[in-house]
Amino acid sequence: MKTKLLFVPALFYLLVSCSHPKYKNPHVLIETTFGDIEVELYPEQAPKSVAAFLSYVDSGFYNNSSFYRVLKKENQPSASFKSELIQGGIWQTNYKKGISLPGIPHEPTNKTGILHKDGIISLARTTPGTASSEFFICVGDQPVYDYGGLANADKQGFAAFGKVIKGMDIVRKIHQQSDYEESFDPPVKIINIKRL
Repeated sequence: MKTKLLFVPALFYLLVSCSHPKYKNPHVLIETTFGDIEVELYPEQAPKSVAAFLSYVDSGFYNNSSFYRVLKKENQPSASFKSELIQGGIWQTNYKKGISLPGIPHEPTNKTGILHKDGIISLARTTPGTASSEFFICVGDQPVYDYGGLANADKQGFAAFGKVIKGMDIVRKIHQQSDYEESFDPPVKIINIKRL
């Protein structure tokens, strides 16, 4: 009888501990040919952006995708503001899928409180509400992408939704790869993006 009483609490503890997620917030791993980048996502602050991004991850859209765009101080026109980032997604590898995706409702930084600091991941867009599968990672602080910043004529900024917590050395290594007119030459392969 004593054995049963000891066993039941132990089993209960095991079941409860297994039911808790590994992290408070979702984490994803961006696997590249240069190494892995771990990103923490912030669903409480940017629920629509995170939900859409995770749906693309779970659907396997980023399998064999790429980082294809890079901004460096030296590859931007001298008269413009300067920013530094790497941009990736399925634009070059699965263009038809990319243009078929619905736009994500815009979640500006003045609502989320997630500013474009070093390592922040954000959704690429043209006009508000057109973001989908394409994303960028900031290299250094990039306030021009925040609400009211100079990066958009509409001053709505971009929708930041997470941050690199491991692998910024990989992000910086990718950022330094050869480029031609703001495009990586050649693109940097994203092997896959998956949940942790």
